[in-house]
Amino acid sequence: MDKLYLEDFSAGQRFELGRRTLSEADILAYAREYDPQPFHVDREAATASIYGGLIASGWHTMSVFMRLCVDGLLLRAHSMGSPGVDSVKWPAPVRPGDTLTASLTVTEVRPSNSKPDRGFVRNSGRMLNQKGETVLAFEAALMIRRRPA
Repeated sequence: MDKLYLEDFSAGQRFELGRRTLSEADILAYAREYDPQPFHVDREAATASIYGGLIASGWHTMSVFMRLCVDGLLLRAHSMGSPGVDSVKWPAPVRPGDTLTASLTVTEVRPSNSKPDRGFVRNSGRMLNQKGETVLAFEAALMIRRRPA
């Protein structure tokens, strides 16, 4: 299959990116390294917190989305990175044993005004747990190479 260029994307297009189950060991390992807040690394403290138990770092959730996005889309596209993320929300916590399913919906496609070899794919990323609850919602842009003339 040929790699996707900017011209292969359109508003409304949806990509199913795959799923991943997070174990308690996954949550603890990530949090100990990158976000060692008590409700991410200490079962007793987490139980006494507003979350009532251990939860994954939101950044861990975002990292899982990124991996699924690379495997499910970006390795098939002429990706040139991203100029940034406009918003990120974690409406519900991720708990040990949760299976997360990621999707990306294109909201806008536009060529760059200053660099004719590329354009921007604005998108809405979502991740749901096995109950159908949204655990991650964000808005961002991808830079994608344009098809050569």
